[in-house]
Amino acid sequence: MSELKTGFVWHELYMWHNTDGHTLFLPSGMSLEPYRHVENPDAKRRVKNLLDASGLSSQLELLVPRKASTVDLARAHTEQHVVDVKLKNEQGRRDAGALAPLGEGSYEIARLSAGGLLSALDAIHSGDIQNAYALVRPPGHHAEAALSMGFCIFNNGAVAARYAQSVLGYSKIAIIDWDVHHGNGTQAIFWDDPSVLTVSLHQDRCFPPDSGHTHENGEGPGLGYNLNVPLPSGSGRGAYLAALEQVAIPALERFQPDLIFVACGYDAGAFDPMARQMLSSEAFGQMTALIKDAAARLCGGRLLMYHEGGYHAETVPYFALRVIEELAGIQTGVEDPFLMAAEALGGQGLQPHQSEMIDQAAMNLEAIGS
Repeated sequence: MSELKTGFVWHELYMWHNTDGHTLFLPSGMSLEPYRHVENPDAKRRVKNLLDASGLSSQLELLVPRKASTVDLARAHTEQHVVDVKLKNEQGRRDAGALAPLGEGSYEIARLSAGGLLSALDAIHSGDIQNAYALVRPPGHHAEAALSMGFCIFNNGAVAARYAQSVLGYSKIAIIDWDVHHGNGTQAIFWDDPSVLTVSLHQDRCFPPDSGHTHENGEGPGLGYNLNVPLPSGSGRGAYLAALEQVAIPALERFQPDLIFVACGYDAGAFDPMARQMLSSEAFGQMTALIKDAAARLCGGRLLMYHEGGYHAETVPYFALRVIEELAGIQTGVEDPFLMAAEALGGQGLQPHQSEMIDQAAMNLEAIGS
């Protein structure tokens, strides 16, 4: 196995994307008192702080992100959408689309967020690193080709996939998304494209509320190359590992990708305010180990993980630390003070109703490559 370091993408400006100060006006005319937006910098800044405090940061290859160009963005988005976001930001508008907050300079920071993945891909392609973790913000997996949505301005993963194909010459990209919310934007962008496999593990009917069903499998040439595993609320380690072992990993084996991406959200973690799942730091570590092993077998270890959701500022840093430890093959010895509480939650093992949903999703595997 290569002794190459794991790459790590970070920039202070990611923390300067300002989502606060919104007042919601309802049809009745009533408004919601402004409050701290749930997609604020705290969780991600604390990830970086814990990586530094643990000593892990110094053992990673720090990668300096660049801004994605308009050409880069337009491979995954319509040119008009890119122009519209820029104009809205210049005009001081506070929302780029459907629940996608804008603050001063957010357009440029969103370009830097997408560009962070491109910098990581360049380093993987050159052989400087074998895998990478991009701690970027704003997130991206809800953004569609012509729509910013759900805290996401541009679809970072989709922009990176198109860059990998168009510029770096990779043919087949697989995107595994375990953010607790359905990766609807990524699904929509690659809906009819058999060169990009998308697999989303998410809480059933969480967000978007009527999206991510097992019967959503793509269409035309892309039929079969989009898989969804909608897991019931209350799913823990057993359900997520089973979903990976019975759906995501077999899908990768059938697809034989040149690169594997992971849209790495932590909002399926126990105690997250935006969902009702029960993952612990150890569960996230085991999930990462499964994907890392698949990457080693299928595509020379080429693996890019990038940060999506995760809104419980106290626990998310320990989830991310465990993931990056597994990715880098380094154990810091830092103990997760929340691990016992998460693992003690009842129902961590695979439950019959969860197994039923996973079995339904697995029925779609045969369409890949057929």
